Amino acid sequence: MVAQDILTRPQIDAALESLPHWRYRLGTLHAVLKGPSSAAAIALFATIAELAQDANHHPDVDWRYDLLFVTLTSHDAGSEVTARDAALAAEISAAAESAGATSHPELMRAVEIAMDSADFPAVADMWRIALGYKTGRPDDLVDPHGRGPSLWFQQTDTPNPNRFHFDIHVPLSEATAVLDALEGAGATLDHAYAPSFVIATDAQGNRLCICTEAGREPRSSSD
Repeated sequence: MVAQDILTRPQIDAALESLPHWRYRLGTLHAVLKGPSSAAAIALFATIAELAQDANHHPDVDWRYDLLFVTLTSHDAGSEVTARDAALAAEISAAAESAGATSHPELMRAVEIAMDSADFPAVADMWRIALGYKTGRPDDLVDPHGRGPSLWFQQTDTPNPNRFHFDIHVPLSEATAVLDALEGAGATLDHAYAPSFVIATDAQGNRLCICTEAGREPRSSSD
């Protein structure tokens, strides 16, 4: 049974006003928390695990020395953000502040591989089987264990000769700094679709997109 507490995009934005550690991206709430030390980060990890057990709602947590990369989504709601995610995010933020951890949204990155396709259902199964992935939204494949980048099929009647490119998802609050750095590194930027995404092209014609939460909406926003 699909959960009934999925938040719409306006509700997510409203919740984030009181969750400064967190950002929205592709059906998740995400935070990067830095502890005063590696030991403090591990202790915070343990606290997050206890909070998750108490709530019977479990985030993905990736520990890297003194950093915790925390992702919240509701799998029983089709991997969308629910009221349970917002509630647990608030508890994690309170625990992080008590532990002296700080928020680092500038470290948030999510890599998505995008493939231009005029008929993606015709090829999706091959990629799903080869990668060991599952169908996420109707136009993407995701790692069921959250370890690898998702594969998004960009429906288009005019596929680019180079059909693959990376979509790099960053918080809207950090996008300007990233784009300025790319331009300084020699990238040509196309802002035609900003703030949803900006196309960056290198000197050899290879593309990537810097995407923000102003892009694809939760399913519930268009239901």
